[in-house]
Amino acid sequence: MSERTKFILDESQIPAQWYNVIPDLPAPPPPPLHPGTGQPVGPDDLAPLFPMELIGQEVTGDRYVDIPGEVIDVYKLWRPTPLFRARRLEKALNTPARIYYKYEGGSPAGSHKPNTAVPQAFYNSREGTKRLTTETGAGQWGSALAFACAQYGLDCEIWMVRASYDQKPHRRTLMETYGATVHPSPSRATNAGLKVLADDPDSTGSLGIAISEAVEAAGGSAETRYALGSVLNHVLMHQTVIGQEALAQFELAGEEAGPDLIVGCTGGGSNFAGLFFPFLREKLAGRMNPVIRAVEPTACPSFTRGVYAYDFGDTAGMTPLLKMHTLGHAFIPAPVHAGGLRYHGMSPLLSHMYELGLFEAVAKPQLECFAAAVTFARSEGILPAPEPSHAIAAVVEEAKRCAETGEEKVILTALCGHGHFDMTAYERYLSGEMTDYDLPQDRIDAAIADLPVVPGA
Repeated sequence: MSERTKFILDESQIPAQWYNVIPDLPAPPPPPLHPGTGQPVGPDDLAPLFPMELIGQEVTGDRYVDIPGEVIDVYKLWRPTPLFRARRLEKALNTPARIYYKYEGGSPAGSHKPNTAVPQAFYNSREGTKRLTTETGAGQWGSALAFACAQYGLDCEIWMVRASYDQKPHRRTLMETYGATVHPSPSRATNAGLKVLADDPDSTGSLGIAISEAVEAAGGSAETRYALGSVLNHVLMHQTVIGQEALAQFELAGEEAGPDLIVGCTGGGSNFAGLFFPFLREKLAGRMNPVIRAVEPTACPSFTRGVYAYDFGDTAGMTPLLKMHTLGHAFIPAPVHAGGLRYHGMSPLLSHMYELGLFEAVAKPQLECFAAAVTFARSEGILPAPEPSHAIAAVVEEAKRCAETGEEKVILTALCGHGHFDMTAYERYLSGEMTDYDLPQDRIDAAIADLPVVPGA
């Protein structure tokens, strides 16, 4: 076994293709539906929001999609990203488990999000788009899209969930430094935002509301389109550069048999999917056999407490109907610090795969997650963002279990971003001011009661 701590690939080993998992699944996922007709949406329905190249990627049956050279040139600013063996964390936990983490925090935006922001901005630019609108929760996606738009000379307008807008002013400053315009959501700049504020002037916002505002703003101009940082098939596919690199790095580490356990945090699902899809390909082919585990916040538990049903991707009901694990598009999550995981729904593709039994899911409260993040920071030296702290908490739990059983499990996780913009959250945790939030079932029941009726679904 290698004694190395980090495993680094050459720039020439940046993947040349994205991997599309859909052709390898036992059954295809249910299609998005038009909310008016109940019929599957077609390219014309999506054209006002997305460039045709991305629409084609959303529905492609190809197993691999070539990455444009212009995108790879920007990827070279931070890719390939390192795979670390967490030797100091293993020692701190006194575990026989071997823990690895794929670190995406070295990108310009400090997270995995530029892996899809760059190609989205590139394809939009090539098709004549002048301005992109989007939403952001914790600010990682907004930062990534603002950076990507700067690379291709696009204007960028961002609706940031009010809770995070207030908690993370420096994320806002980073987006503005890249040239973006940032609004708190709900805002007075859109009808969707005005409606929410009329009902609740003190609304802390949600990703669903911010999506409504960004989609509304994109619909007003032929030169403006919308970009989404998670959930959709093409977004998850772009993130598979993470798992493809990790496969090659596992060979460098002498772990050709692959991990026994893969753990990832889930909000919309892009980071988790990007890590495990290439490993799942190997599992389905009989070459590896990892257990795959999604970890979500107990305050917004779409996998573990939501229902699998067609629902809107946004609060105002402007998007197509997506079959996904959802808490209801009217659900407003509590303003916990993992802002990137506070989404009412889950990726339809991941939801379908969860129904097929291809991975498992657990939910974690934020105090346990921050405790694990502090342990990680004090041993490995990297301050995790609150989102991947959920995955770290599950890794710590499994590693302690291995310490009791003596199992030498190989564990892989994605540290999808650093927490340098999350110091207020860490301050609240370290001072003892942070609390857990117990989500009452009646709140879920009330939101699920508003699910759209889809005959036959």
